[in-house]
Amino acid sequence: MSEVTDTRSRQARGAEPDWSAMTAEELVAYRDAENRRRSSPEARAITGLPDPGAAIQWQEVALPGRDLPVRVYRPSPGGDDLPLVLHVHGGGFVGTAVQSDWVNSHLAARLPAVVVSVEHRLLDQETPLSAAVDDGWDVLRHVVRHAAQWGVDPARAAVFGESTGALISALAAIRARESGLLLRAQVLVNPAVDVTGTMFDHDSFTEHAHTPTLTVPQLRLVHRFAVPPGTDPRALSPLYADDLDGLAPALVVVPTHDPVADHGRAYAERLRAAGTPARLTEYPGAGHAFLSMPGVVPQAKAARAEILEFLRGALPG
Repeated sequence: MSEVTDTRSRQARGAEPDWSAMTAEELVAYRDAENRRRSSPEARAITGLPDPGAAIQWQEVALPGRDLPVRVYRPSPGGDDLPLVLHVHGGGFVGTAVQSDWVNSHLAARLPAVVVSVEHRLLDQETPLSAAVDDGWDVLRHVVRHAAQWGVDPARAAVFGESTGALISALAAIRARESGLLLRAQVLVNPAVDVTGTMFDHDSFTEHAHTPTLTVPQLRLVHRFAVPPGTDPRALSPLYADDLDGLAPALVVVPTHDPVADHGRAYAERLRAAGTPARLTEYPGAGHAFLSMPGVVPQAKAARAEILEFLRGALPG
């Protein structure tokens, strides 16, 4: 994997950066290099080949005060009034929609659907989690409001997120209920759903503190950026939302060798207790971000098949 080896395999070799000592300039340089690597053709050996039955292109979405890139996946040949799947990639302070081409192109081709993946603002000293949360919600609302232009059926929409992207998607599902926007499903893969002071108080953080794909020091960096002083962390933590009743049915996908595994388990339990249907599926032996590494993690294909089946049931033609 030489040059295409990303953060995940470098961490496995014990070469994890000192996240606590990283300056703002070093962070920008690191994530720019990392995202170039994840977007490179060579990285497909890890991230997987796109489905040939989907067309992929970048578009700009005009939002209040900003233009935001989104990566759009459409079945070939296309069609009108297709279901919409709003996707948010993982990473938090690093990451790009390109790393999820494998799963998103497959969903677009096989559902079929229009999949819109949000290239949200990445967390850093100047960009808190609330900005990324707004990006996810604002893109969802924009596409639904302009459904005809996007060729989607606004009555058949779902959200799908991974890691921090799953937190953003979970909060979008809550906002959708509050605003009257109908969602048919939410898919939350290795979700991190707690950025309060209890974020690290789960057994899985102790059991899997230093995995090849995610470590507690990384998560402490994410936490520091996510909720700067003066921020209400509960407002950004789906796990502590006041009301989880009446949300779109959820599929919660949890790899067992993951520091945040207990986040997903706890959130599925809270959803069920509130009356929202929630299916929790665990993938033994898989690590964090496994869905974006089908080239090296065999469980990714089974998870992709489960997500496709779940969305087919929730977004019927």
